[in-house]
Amino acid sequence: MAIGNQRSQSDGKVWNFFKLPFRGSAANSANTTPSPIVHHHHNPPPIEGSTSHGSSSVSSVARSFLPTRRRLKLDPSNKLYLPYEPGKQVRSAIKIKNTSKSHVAFKFQTTAPKSCFMRPPGAILAPGESIIATVFKFVEPPENNEKPEKSKLKFKIMSLKVKGPIDYVPEMFDEQKDQVAVEQVLRVVFLDPEHPCPALEKLKSQLADADAALEARKKPPEDAGAKIIGEGLVIDEWKERRERYLARQQVEGAVDSV
Repeated sequence: MAIGNQRSQSDGKVWNFFKLPFRGSAANSANTTPSPIVHHHHNPPPIEGSTSHGSSSVSSVARSFLPTRRRLKLDPSNKLYLPYEPGKQVRSAIKIKNTSKSHVAFKFQTTAPKSCFMRPPGAILAPGESIIATVFKFVEPPENNEKPEKSKLKFKIMSLKVKGPIDYVPEMFDEQKDQVAVEQVLRVVFLDPEHPCPALEKLKSQLADADAALEARKKPPEDAGAKIIGEGLVIDEWKERRERYLARQQVEGAVDSV
């Protein structure tokens, strides 16, 4: 009896298809009037876990082979540069841009949370919006005064597609962890501040842009039109001028009448 083996892509199990024999034997086939051939179509018995979730498993496996579609563009793309100054707190910067057509939340993770923090640690970007995030790191003094050639410190940037401009809360990454994508794992590279290089100059420029953006956010919005003081009290500039003018006229009239 011939056996055909085929491996299922969805659950890794081996499906065995048996070719059922025709009705009748070799002796019957020797008769002058052959018996009609009857094909029996038997459905194979259901295998647990393969019938109800077969289509969803196949689609999930197919998606796993597709390349991850990036929602964010990072600059630098795969490294995070830090000035090497032992015993000091140093800064790095990375530009993050939303290149998708939806609002996207991003979040930082690091292998050294006790000596690093990010500003902002996460945010929501509108389509096409960009931000320069700043990373702070306290550089531990090395042993035997040796400069680290390679750092084990890494940062991970994750993204999550959200609906509309909502407020950012880090818990959304836990509530929708199935939709979270890892954008990039950044490896930290230390730079010698005494030896200028293109990466160091670019870092200084990005830090200056980040500081300027922070100062701009701290400034209060410019006043436009009437000023509102207290609860609904509107002070009109022209009204103030008229009241001062009338008061001055009353004082001058009183002096003339004396």
